[in-house]
Amino acid sequence: MDSKPHAITRYGDDDLEEFRELIEQKIKRARGQLEYYEQQLQSMADNPDAKVRGLDDGTGTAESEAISSMALRQQKLIKHLENALIRIQNKTYGVCRETGQLISKERLRAVPHATLSIAAKRNR
Repeated sequence: MDSKPHAITRYGDDDLEEFRELIEQKIKRARGQLEYYEQQLQSMADNPDAKVRGLDDGTGTAESEAISSMALRQQKLIKHLENALIRIQNKTYGVCRETGQLISKERLRAVPHATLSIAAKRNR
């Protein structure tokens, strides 16, 4: 009875389903945020006279750039989350791309689009 336990190389279907639901919720929230930012930018573009009189024109530009930056971050997050859904379909989700080991469930719950384990991330 000296046999070694078989190494787990991927998450089971129940775990993958849990992560799929979590990721879909995060995508829905991220799309809502993105829509909000896009509405803000559209409102600023449609209403150039809404600026407070006497304020430096740079104030509006800085605000617009900040919102654009947040919108871009949301777009990137959505893309990362969508890629995670593809990995779930391929049953490769949760496997560290550097070590080949499973990424901890705690890390995946916190950062569901993670592709590196904590150890691999530290080594970078």
